[in-house]
Amino acid sequence: MREQMLLHSYSLVRNLLFRIDPEAAHDFVLSNLSQFQKLGLLKILMPKRVECPRVVMGLRFPNPVGLAAGLDKNGEHLEALATFGFGFIEVGTVTPRPQFGNPRPRMFRLPAAEALINRMGFNNQGVEALVNRLKKVHFDGVLGVNIGKNRDTPIEQAAEDYQICLRQVYPYAGYVAINLSSPNTPNLRRLQNVDELSRLLGILRADQVRLSEGHGRVVPLVVKIAPDLSSSEIEDLANVILREGTADGIVATNTSVAREGVAHLSHANEAGGLSGAPIAERATNIVSQLRAVVGERIPIIGSGGILTAEDAQAKQAAGAALVQIYTGLIYRGPALVPEVARVLCCRE
Repeated sequence: MREQMLLHSYSLVRNLLFRIDPEAAHDFVLSNLSQFQKLGLLKILMPKRVECPRVVMGLRFPNPVGLAAGLDKNGEHLEALATFGFGFIEVGTVTPRPQFGNPRPRMFRLPAAEALINRMGFNNQGVEALVNRLKKVHFDGVLGVNIGKNRDTPIEQAAEDYQICLRQVYPYAGYVAINLSSPNTPNLRRLQNVDELSRLLGILRADQVRLSEGHGRVVPLVVKIAPDLSSSEIEDLANVILREGTADGIVATNTSVAREGVAHLSHANEAGGLSGAPIAERATNIVSQLRAVVGERIPIIGSGGILTAEDAQAKQAAGAALVQIYTGLIYRGPALVPEVARVLCCRE
């Protein structure tokens, strides 16, 4: 009953939100969600979280449905978003120093394709602000922290930025996601090249070992990759991770620079990463390709184009141990979370 009410209510709210600038709508919704959470209203309105625990990367996930990074970059709305019923939430991308990101406008809707284009550019308050916030919040699930480099840090020095972030978030993260694949930071995707990837992950793995000794627990490292890699690049990347043991999981995938299927739509020519329904098939195919190389040895988090429970089932069938949603939440609202969780759990 609550889910049906949520679906109906959100469809009405969405019609209003889609009349204003996407980033303004994003900020408005999150701000109000947090206010409702403080008043105790979300606990009343949202259905109970679907419970079907699974252990992935040594972590116990209450259910396999997560929120992808980017929605709550600074961890300001974690407790409000937790009421949606996520088994895990990924905050960030966070960088060592605060940065504004790219100039506005930098987010665009493509409603006919159920898609978004964004070129946010890692806008965030910096890792120190995030850590101070994470010290004070509680989330009864797995918390992922997505880390990146500052825009003005030379790519040759990128590892230092990732190290700064890893060391600061380590005590508060369930896992740390290494974002190498945003199309909105110049040259960032170069870090997915085999040699660059091997060097960076080797440095971060060494830090992880030292930090685990100091904190008495291992925080898994997860690599987030692009959907625009070729089959041979995907295979090479997976083999590096498998052979050198430098990552504990892979998120497949980030947003795409391709415009296949949407080129005729308004805003399709905007620079940035495309997310939503148009990249669903490509992202699912990449999950399959990765699974063919890594088998069960490296878990995969399927992300990209999940707008229905059937989309999530496709990711799971392709080999994803967990799934993440973002754009689907914009188009379908919070009822999508229990819908996906229930279907995935029933198929176990």
